[in-house]
Amino acid sequence: MKRRTLLTGGHVLTMDPALGTLPTGDVLLEGERIAAVGTSLPVVDAEVVDVRGRIVAPGMIDTHRHTWQSLVRGLCTDWTLADYFYGVRLAVSPAYTAEDVHLGNRLGAVEALDAGVTTILDFSHCNNTPDHADAAVTGLRDAGIRAAFCYGFFESNPLAPPHFAAHEQRVADFERIADAYFAADGGLLTLGVALTELGVVPFSHTRAEIEVARRREALIATHMACVWGMPSGFDELATAGLLGPDQVHIHCNTLTDAQWTVLAASGAKVSISVETELNMGMGRPVFGACAAHGVLPTLSCDVVSLNSGDLVSQIRQGLGFTRWAETEALNLRGRDPRVVTTTAAQALEWSTVNAADALGMSERIGSISPGKQADLIVVGGPGIGQHPALDAAGTMVFQTTPADVRDVLVAGRFVKRDGRLIDHDLPDLLGRADAAAARILRRVQDAVPSFPGTPEDGFELNAALATANLRA
Repeated sequence: MKRRTLLTGGHVLTMDPALGTLPTGDVLLEGERIAAVGTSLPVVDAEVVDVRGRIVAPGMIDTHRHTWQSLVRGLCTDWTLADYFYGVRLAVSPAYTAEDVHLGNRLGAVEALDAGVTTILDFSHCNNTPDHADAAVTGLRDAGIRAAFCYGFFESNPLAPPHFAAHEQRVADFERIADAYFAADGGLLTLGVALTELGVVPFSHTRAEIEVARRREALIATHMACVWGMPSGFDELATAGLLGPDQVHIHCNTLTDAQWTVLAASGAKVSISVETELNMGMGRPVFGACAAHGVLPTLSCDVVSLNSGDLVSQIRQGLGFTRWAETEALNLRGRDPRVVTTTAAQALEWSTVNAADALGMSERIGSISPGKQADLIVVGGPGIGQHPALDAAGTMVFQTTPADVRDVLVAGRFVKRDGRLIDHDLPDLLGRADAAAARILRRVQDAVPSFPGTPEDGFELNAALATANLRA
């Protein structure tokens, strides 16, 4: 008999338009799925969990996270995007062993779960060898998170002979990963690819990466139009007929209005990394462009080498930026807004229903709806910011920290309960992370005397090469 759990008496933010918000509601779980949502549901052979005074919401969904970077947390605190590229992508990544990738992915996924993020798009671009790729997948699996594992084709070590001597070998390794871990349907992990940045390799390589992803029915993630001094490659994708609804385009800060029209028509999805974009000089987060073109925005934590892995922080910053942008023109004319045009409840859609749609998982997750997977969070408890909780959506967005996420369920199973993670020895995990980080940075310092080693002209040095590659 399937296990049954009844969450009773909570303020239920279903994010399901047909069900709405229940100020006092129950959620019945049966096995890994949501069986019923309502008020005063009958108790039949179920464990009853009293969540009165707390908020029940769908597990949050992060549409772009470089999970492996949890071992270099905060390294990029005062870095530009160019510093990040030269320092992390070209110096730190080559210093990671396969064991480091496993530990980084496990730690980063546990961090996400602790903060109420039950699903991530893992943009995994530290696959320096086949062992690294195996370690990335198993790190996610061992953490117990739901994830789209997006295999990164990027070659991270131009200073030493690469493991993969030809692009075809890396594509073959992706197919090996697909066969080894994703041959059967079901489970918490699904398959994706993370494209090499457009222009870094010949466009024929980009085409090959997209084609193999589509043969495998894999989600496609790509960094798009976030470097002002280099071509984005968007027009080349569009001209080649390679855009599509199976893609998540990340950042998109430099796209023109005409390009936004093309992107929207293709059905491609968008992920906004508010904290990274504002701190690394990438330009305005593209909430306004999404609204103008009918694209549903989603959010991502991106690099925990700079940001926290707390998605609520991204929602809060995104909502603050959106409200500022919506009123800036009024303010400059000496006027004040009379209404708030984007609400907290709408902002929660960015990391629930919108994000589920972006990952192709809207039938499975993103709302508290009967039949969907029971990925849920319970927010509340003794934290000062949770009392009084007068507006559930507002409390979620403006008052909640990871410590206030008391319970987290993935596929109907508690992974955090009463404020404590289950199945993970956190002191041991953190101790091993500290030791691994020290080893990684020693290797970096031995290999790269000038760190992060950003050339004076940064990305501009590569603009001509990128233009040539996009034609190749």
